[in-house]
Amino acid sequence: MAIVTIISDWNRNDYYLASLKGRILGNCPGTNIIDITHQITPFNSAQAAFVLRNCFRNFPEGTVHLICVNSESTKEKPHVAVKALNHYFIGCNNGIFGLIFDDEPEEAVILHQDKIQTESFPELSVFADIACNIIKNNRLQQLGTPVKSLLKQIPMLPTIDESVINGSVIYIDSYRNAITNITQELFDKIAKGRRFEMYIQSNYYKINRINKKYNESSTGELLALFNSSGLLEIAINSGNTADLLNLNINSTVRIKFYG
Repeated sequence: MAIVTIISDWNRNDYYLASLKGRILGNCPGTNIIDITHQITPFNSAQAAFVLRNCFRNFPEGTVHLICVNSESTKEKPHVAVKALNHYFIGCNNGIFGLIFDDEPEEAVILHQDKIQTESFPELSVFADIACNIIKNNRLQQLGTPVKSLLKQIPMLPTIDESVINGSVIYIDSYRNAITNITQELFDKIAKGRRFEMYIQSNYYKINRINKKYNESSTGELLALFNSSGLLEIAINSGNTADLLNLNINSTVRIKFYG
């Protein structure tokens, strides 16, 4: 069964999602359409990339992913169809793919429909038809002009020295937990088994141990753990971390190691 996923910044009360699903099902009956999320902050490509990066590998190979965020094209940032890790992606070449994959995709084409530049709802007029074409043929070469590399947004990376990691919050989840750009691999590399203190936004909020589970800490207690994506997450057991600590995207997390 063909699978198409949709990630967008649309409100579910609008007609956009229903129209897009209807168009896909009209052209490719029986397609299994999965909603990843429609709660992306409007025009926030980085947020959409973070969500998609951390979930697309769990879908079967051959799945087609529609990126319906910042989807209007320009001559400099055209619509593209991409094949990476045996998955297909349709979106705008605005740098978002550099945040989803670590390497260049296996294949990418600039879509060559004449109407793309004038369409205000390209998901309906372009993405749906391209998705069905991929489902039926699995051949990107027929859809546009091959391109060797895509525009890239540079992900925000932690800064490090022998005893300090300076990271930042890159995502706030629905529980209001703060996910950082500090990986477990980086933490272990710098820590080398040493004790540490973690400072959240300021020197006032401190953590000196890593949990394996949320409930290892008491209700209302500030904690840190490495989540299923291998990223350091700051949380409060049964609390709203971002609201209580006034954390936002780009808030700082500093880890200092001793010994």
